[in-house]
Amino acid sequence: MGYSLLSFSLGFLLLFHCSFGQREKVVNSQQPQQQQRFQTQCQSQNLNALEPQRRVESEAGVTELWDQNEEQLQCANVAVLRHTLQSRGLLVPSYNNAPELVYVVQGRGIHGAVYPGCPETFQEESQSQSRSRRFSRSERSEQSGERHQKVRHIREGDVIALPAGVAHWIYNNGQSKLVLVALVDVGNSENQLDQYLRKFFLGGSPQQEIQGGGESQSSRKGQQEQQSDNMLSAFDEEILAQSFNIDTELARKLQRERRQRGIIIRVEDLELLTPQRQDQEQEYGEEREQRQRNGLEETFCTMKLKQNINDPSRADVYNPYGGRVTSINALNLPILRYLQLSAEKGVLYRNAILAPHWNLNAHSVIYVIRGNGRIQIVSDNGESVFDEEIREGQLVVVPQNYAVVKRASSEGLEWVSFKTNELAQISQLAGRFSVLRGLPLDVIANSFDISREDARRLKENRQETTVFSPGSRSQRESKSERERQRQ
Repeated sequence: MGYSLLSFSLGFLLLFHCSFGQREKVVNSQQPQQQQRFQTQCQSQNLNALEPQRRVESEAGVTELWDQNEEQLQCANVAVLRHTLQSRGLLVPSYNNAPELVYVVQGRGIHGAVYPGCPETFQEESQSQSRSRRFSRSERSEQSGERHQKVRHIREGDVIALPAGVAHWIYNNGQSKLVLVALVDVGNSENQLDQYLRKFFLGGSPQQEIQGGGESQSSRKGQQEQQSDNMLSAFDEEILAQSFNIDTELARKLQRERRQRGIIIRVEDLELLTPQRQDQEQEYGEEREQRQRNGLEETFCTMKLKQNINDPSRADVYNPYGGRVTSINALNLPILRYLQLSAEKGVLYRNAILAPHWNLNAHSVIYVIRGNGRIQIVSDNGESVFDEEIREGQLVVVPQNYAVVKRASSEGLEWVSFKTNELAQISQLAGRFSVLRGLPLDVIANSFDISREDARRLKENRQETTVFSPGSRSQRESKSERERQRQ
């Protein structure tokens, strides 16, 4: 009896162990593979507010690039660029060697991305389906059967996620300019080339200066001063014609554009299959429901590529007297799991402060959208490596674990931060959720060699969470001064 019970117990344990191991294997297979980023040395003793160093003009817009050889950007292993599209400007299709996050600073437009192997879900009616419409024979032949992959309306405050190697394009169909700032994570494990931005254009006439790496990349090309071409220009003419089943004259046109228009070209009438405005508004409304989903039901073909973080009602932190902070990460935009990136939008009202904090698991690239303010960054040896007023259009890199504090000027401060982790986290030094609130009183008093009463004030005086309203300290000092005068 005892032997049978022992055998049964051992068998049950073996079955449980195998079942648990199989379940763990299945669960792990559903998670994206987290590979190591390219490692760099961040030994900057002095950080600077950075502005674009190169300006490349196109027919219908301008592209500005920050110097990727700058020590700060090499520390974070990222490249940053800014596109300004005039009305009716088309940023021609291209793809990158690394994942990219794009923030819409200003304007509205249309964006498209083409995933290999995914169907063309935007499809125009065929002639048989549209008999009630009256077109000429030539118009019907041109307008029947058009189909392409999904296009998306974009607006100010949208964050667009673009995986490595996925072709994408953007068109400004509005009346005002469309401004985009983009971060390319060249340190991402998806990048198997070098640690410089490489953009591969599928049209237009790209200039050589658009590529990252500055002089370093030019030296790799033997200092050749020549006009770069799109990806089709170097193929053999006959092979290209046979590949597309076209005549050689058309192949020649694909390879040698007659006009050097750059990468942002003017298109007066771009015909696209796009949802009606009411469908677009419904799409934005449905984004709220995405927060309740785990994303497992999504595939790359149907996965959301964008999310708006400019809507005050979506703020994760809000202080009516100080401002707000809105985060986007792998929890509310699942595709960021694969890009290993996230973003944060912050708005500080006049003289308000964002709590001193450090990023636990990511570098942070701060780009100022509007206004200006003071940012101070402190390194691991307790030295201030950045303490400057930073204004609209500038950026600064905050290395992982470096402490940072922001204070808005009288004009306020608005920024977007790109972070090199899909679930970036911060730890605050001050405020109701700060690390000091979690420490015992005596530990604080002895660590700073202060009294218990001073330690209590240090720990509990600031009751706000992350965004601090202005004037609290000055109001208390004025009150104390008035009380002393009465005495």
